[in-house]
Amino acid sequence: MSEESNAVISIEGLYRRFGQVVALDGLTYHVHGGEIFGCLGHNGAGKTTTVRLLNGILEPDGGRLRVLGLDPTADGPALRRRTGVLTETPSLDERLTGRDNLSIYADLYGVPPAEVEGRVAGLLATFELAGRAEERVGNYSKGMKQRLALARALLHRPEILFLDEPTAGLDPVATRQVHEMITHLSHEEGRTVFLCTHNLVEAQRLCDRVAVLEHGQLVALGTPVELAQHLGRSQRLEVEVGAGEVDRARELLRAMPGVRDVTQEDHALSIPGIDREQVPGLVARLAEAGLSIYRVAPQEPSLEDVYFALQGEENAS
Repeated sequence: MSEESNAVISIEGLYRRFGQVVALDGLTYHVHGGEIFGCLGHNGAGKTTTVRLLNGILEPDGGRLRVLGLDPTADGPALRRRTGVLTETPSLDERLTGRDNLSIYADLYGVPPAEVEGRVAGLLATFELAGRAEERVGNYSKGMKQRLALARALLHRPEILFLDEPTAGLDPVATRQVHEMITHLSHEEGRTVFLCTHNLVEAQRLCDRVAVLEHGQLVALGTPVELAQHLGRSQRLEVEVGAGEVDRARELLRAMPGVRDVTQEDHALSIPGIDREQVPGLVARLAEAGLSIYRVAPQEPSLEDVYFALQGEENAS
């Protein structure tokens, strides 16, 4: 069975421009049901445009789209009844209470009247807003507003949830809460989550797979581990030596073949871009020089390392 036949989102040769600016240029990938799929890239890479096209808000200039088997351009209203969208800056009526905001949107989403009260109460409890449900949203913190907006996106029980920078501007506690909710929605409820972010730590922590966009083009696709193994062939090495030996250790390391840079933090030295096979030789050289080695910690390449490696390849081409 082909990858496309198992996909809930299928993008093939997607092209979209705004005037002379090409926002998406031949984008092709598939998203599987139940996964947290990350669309990763800098501001202007094409993430938000992709979400709008997938929900039928914009029409493509070329290519083919299918979401839940539907054509977003031709079947937009039917599709949007099955998807939920949380934008980076969700619009909530701050004059109304949290409960009223949800109740109004439940009607707009076509939730059966007999189910509105129960669904609203359940979501308020799930997102820890029940105790503030009767307060005006204008009094809510940014984190509370973001949780309310996420609850609103789930009112009609969508099969796919599109999240565009869901933790932008949130404090660490609110960010952690949103991360836990995203994981629960995917792993416990089986929903597909399409997450747009430029937060590399967030993508590595949450996503089953990521697509990396650069100027509207797909430059990498896979799990964070796959991308790190494929593109991050080297690793970062941290070495801790004696307090009075840091300068000598840095000189020795910089003189060794394959070492491009050495940075210092307290008594530890960090050497980026080291092949795994080089590590024993580096340590042996320090030991031969009589230096005290207290810690050697290879760091496997992260999604951040991969991302910036890709940026370097793009700039060099």
